[in-house]
Amino acid sequence: MRAEALKGHLDGLLLAALEAGPLHGYAVKEALREITDGRIDLPTGTVYPALHRLERAGLISGSWSVVGGRRRRTYALTAAGRTALGGERDSWQEFASAVTAALRARSWPATS
Repeated sequence: MRAEALKGHLDGLLLAALEAGPLHGYAVKEALREITDGRIDLPTGTVYPALHRLERAGLISGSWSVVGGRRRRTYALTAAGRTALGGERDSWQEFASAVTAALRARSWPATS
């Protein structure tokens, strides 16, 4: 999938990846890749800045842990994040319906 197609939808995708429960940053990236059968494989340079931005916005919370001797930052949805995810889903449905209608149109009204 072209990166341009994801513009404006990154936040919703990351929030959706965290809906099932807390994940560390790399696991968020991998969850999206797995859920989409590899069609969405975001670069880590895109995921981490977005996670930090979502954390600053209060949509996710982060906490540090040590796993296998390595420090990891784990992220979880906040109540505000769950609300935002619902809004992202509604917006996506509206957008997808409009694009589907346009792409299915056989002819456009004549303009004068």
